[in-house]
Amino acid sequence: MDTLPLIDRYTQFDALVRRVFHIEDITLGSSRDEFLVRYRGHLLDSDSAAAYDRLAESLRPHAVTPLFRWDGDRHVILLTASQAVPTPSNPRINLILFILTLFSVLLTGGLYGLQDALPAEWLPALLVFIRNGWPFALSMILILGAHELGHYFAGRYHGAHVTLPYFIPFPFSPFGTLGAFINMKDHPKNRRALLDIGIAGPLAGLVVALPVLYIGLRLSSVSALPVSIPADGAMQMEGNSLLYLLFKYLAFGQLLPAPPSYEGFSPVLYWLRYFFTARPFPYGGTDVMLSGVAWAGWAGLLVTGLNLIPAGQLDGGHMIYVLFGKSVAQRLRPIILVFLALMGFVWSGWFLWFVLIFFLGRSYAEPLDQITPLDPRRKALAILALVIFVLTFTPVPLTVLTPPLLP
Repeated sequence: MDTLPLIDRYTQFDALVRRVFHIEDITLGSSRDEFLVRYRGHLLDSDSAAAYDRLAESLRPHAVTPLFRWDGDRHVILLTASQAVPTPSNPRINLILFILTLFSVLLTGGLYGLQDALPAEWLPALLVFIRNGWPFALSMILILGAHELGHYFAGRYHGAHVTLPYFIPFPFSPFGTLGAFINMKDHPKNRRALLDIGIAGPLAGLVVALPVLYIGLRLSSVSALPVSIPADGAMQMEGNSLLYLLFKYLAFGQLLPAPPSYEGFSPVLYWLRYFFTARPFPYGGTDVMLSGVAWAGWAGLLVTGLNLIPAGQLDGGHMIYVLFGKSVAQRLRPIILVFLALMGFVWSGWFLWFVLIFFLGRSYAEPLDQITPLDPRRKALAILALVIFVLTFTPVPLTVLTPPLLP
């Protein structure tokens, strides 16, 4: 810790800041301010990222962190007391959650692929579960793991303090898991780092999900749909994204589920209505009966689309922030909330996402250096992320069909 008298410390700060910054005015912080010193003026070097690195390195021995900000058309440097280095997480927790999630998705895969009654004895029954469930479990873990490790390695590359992935087990659910997440324990350095960390997850997960989906579809079969739901049964249908429709077309040469007729509508109008509402259900038509691997691939597309919703701390929220800035991201949030509320009348699960984004989507991961802009390559990547969101967004993720109530 620097023990120089206060006036000498500020003199040292001024000298260090002047190496990268033309100072026009200086303001000392008070106990009510979040900064020690504020400098306004202009950076001497057009490479603001390099200037930030030089200043941050020179201030590190003083336990001071610089923040780069805008004030109209002027640059601002705020010197703040450095936060304590985050304590490392306990990897045992990550390992335990991973093992529990592995068993959970194995159970889900075993139930999903179960065709006949289980043997009476526990060991043969366990072997049947493993044989039926491992393709789904492996596919699901690979997709989720690729997504989170994409975030993790991008964070480590940029020097951010990030945890290993935390997998969330959720047995007896459609996927056997609620997904996974990593925790970034400090602020990203600049918009470029934030974009790299944010987009690495969806891209890595999608790179794994797409071949898994295609292989799974090739392992699946197209069958006739029932003309009605049996009185003692129910049926679950997965929803469609544009990318999912495309892969079904590549695998089977037709748009699925195919109705027995378009009921007087043009094919375009029929598919527009079905895509956004999942109605009317194509009783008596044909659809693909998903293998466990295809089910995991479809889940990978769904997870990608949900993560890229352009709001708050979601990966899509990071993309909007780095592309357009905080003010645009905040103005976009009410539009996203209204959209999710309207979609909730089509699929009730969107009401939960409305609540989550309303309460948890108000803050954004603000970088330490907000002056450094995105370079053209990263702007293209951010736009690509928004395109992927459009391609993977599923208006009605799941539909559960039950027999009509008898009078």
